[in-house]
Amino acid sequence: MKQVEIVLKVNGIGYQLNIEPQRTLVEVLRETLGLTGTKKSCSEGECGACTVLMDGKPVTSCLVLALDAQGKEITTIEGLSDGEKLHPIQEAFLKHGAIQCGFCTPGMVIAAKALLDENPKPTADEVRKGISGNLCRCTGYQQIVDAILDASRIMAKER
Repeated sequence: MKQVEIVLKVNGIGYQLNIEPQRTLVEVLRETLGLTGTKKSCSEGECGACTVLMDGKPVTSCLVLALDAQGKEITTIEGLSDGEKLHPIQEAFLKHGAIQCGFCTPGMVIAAKALLDENPKPTADEVRKGISGNLCRCTGYQQIVDAILDASRIMAKER
């Protein structure tokens, strides 16, 4: 299969890659770059497990061709922490038990980051709407909503 050369910027690092043109962003992130925090699940954009930020906006990376991510700033779950120091959203998810099996967690955290970047003080209803494209089979969502609201308060204090 013919390969094309692309340049991706992921978590602040530039990568020059040769890939097959039909490869999706989630495939390149996981299989080529080894960034396995982004989960591959439905491959149809329905579950949100593969959510990443592209230029600060949440996208389902299973529906984005890696070619189309060129020139964009991609942020994965691995890019939120500062070394060993977790992002306040990640800390809040742990504190509130918003993680059970953990499969949806990276996409949920990324969706929460996008929400809080756009709306730093959301209501519970706004949080539910903000994560509505992310499915979780384990938590019942209340712990996730509580975690995001708590992260909002913590992040407000840090500003």
